[in-house]
Amino acid sequence: MAEQTPRDTTGKSRWRIPLLVAEFGGLAVLVGSMSLLGSSAREGESVDQAWLLVPALASLVVFLSFLGLMYLRWINETGGGATRQRITFALLAVTLLGVWAFGIARTWQSIGQ
Repeated sequence: MAEQTPRDTTGKSRWRIPLLVAEFGGLAVLVGSMSLLGSSAREGESVDQAWLLVPALASLVVFLSFLGLMYLRWINETGGGATRQRITFALLAVTLLGVWAFGIARTWQSIGQ
């Protein structure tokens, strides 16, 4: 039987566990809040727009932790990454956050009408 060596939790890889916890915690809050908002809307109650901040912030936490984990995999594990990899990651991160912001803005705009 091979002896397992403990993983290195120092340096940049120490962020992996907190990012995973944040991602799945945010996902649980997102799904739970959407379920609660959906059940209250079915009962005919009007939902205060401030309660929509809960799923919006939870989805932001999911996106940011996903981007953090992707950064660890793509950039840190390759030894810092080349400039081309960093530019590609930055463009992808900006695109994902832009899509998130557009979706949130359109949601608030549609509710206000």
